[in-house]
Amino acid sequence: MKLKSVVLLFFFATIKLAYAQSAFTFFGTDIKPGTKHHFKIPISDDKDSTFIPITVFRGEEEGPVLGITAGVHGYEYPPILAGQRLIKSIDPKTLKGTVILVQIANVASFSGRSPFINPLDDKNLNRTFPGNSEGTVTEKIANFISENVISKSDYFLDMHAGDASEDLTSYSAFYKNSTMPEASQKAKEMAEALLFDYIIVFKTDGKDYVKKDKPSLYCSAEAFKRGIPAVDIECGGLGKSEKEKVLQVENGVLNMMNKLDMTVTNSEVIKKSTYQFVSNRVSQESNHDGIFYASKQSGDYVKQGMTLGVITDYFGNTLETLYAKANGVVLYIVGTPPINTGETLVTIGDIAEK
Repeated sequence: MKLKSVVLLFFFATIKLAYAQSAFTFFGTDIKPGTKHHFKIPISDDKDSTFIPITVFRGEEEGPVLGITAGVHGYEYPPILAGQRLIKSIDPKTLKGTVILVQIANVASFSGRSPFINPLDDKNLNRTFPGNSEGTVTEKIANFISENVISKSDYFLDMHAGDASEDLTSYSAFYKNSTMPEASQKAKEMAEALLFDYIIVFKTDGKDYVKKDKPSLYCSAEAFKRGIPAVDIECGGLGKSEKEKVLQVENGVLNMMNKLDMTVTNSEVIKKSTYQFVSNRVSQESNHDGIFYASKQSGDYVKQGMTLGVITDYFGNTLETLYAKANGVVLYIVGTPPINTGETLVTIGDIAEK
């Protein structure tokens, strides 16, 4: 009788645990604990139609909701390919909580090999948030992500890379605001757990995009504006899809999830001994249309006054020599020859090691 009682108690306790999780519904579908579900979300306006591929992972155990977006710019491949790998490397059986992974936010940009913009309506998705449910396809994509991914999230990550012309130093970044100390601190911890050498601090005090009466514009800024700890990844450049960068993104995301206590494994959170924080950035624009010959590349350390490159006209005559306006690391520099007036040529970041 005693053995029977123990078995029955274990049986009923197991049932209680199995039904203890609150329901999690996405796009009208109840995601059961320990499972993942793929969605193709249709998006259309009066002229065009597209879709958003999204995977939702529901853990066996209760936990936070992590929202992740890749492919907001469809020509930025390492995060998109890392998202494809995360389909297999995030195991719902060992997950605590839920992950909503937007595999490719901007499918038309991806399939059309279109840098920066959605070719369906010529809008930049990462300048469109929070979007508009009655707008064009890009505005509707932003609205869906805002209201169905970001709004459900306790933490948020937006993953990017250097687009077709962008020679970019890989880094993580986090949002910081003096009126949101807890969200800012948690975002800093998330950025550190992503394991990049450089961490950019998005200081948002006084910025329009976090004010209630102003549009957020940026995907991750929409999350932070709602009080959600928000981080970015920039990994890879020039529209390339190097496997090393893909794995770097994947491993960083998994380590960040471990830091957020979203796994039941006993593996330790990987920590770096030092990080190089960038709180101030100096960007320099082109004063001419022409051909840019860069003499530096991303990751180079430069001093103020150092030559960064030259711009010539279409007959080889020098129009402008570009000199560094600050000391620091080259976070971004145009990596292809064409240049137009007003375009950012270079961004230099001041380094503070912590």
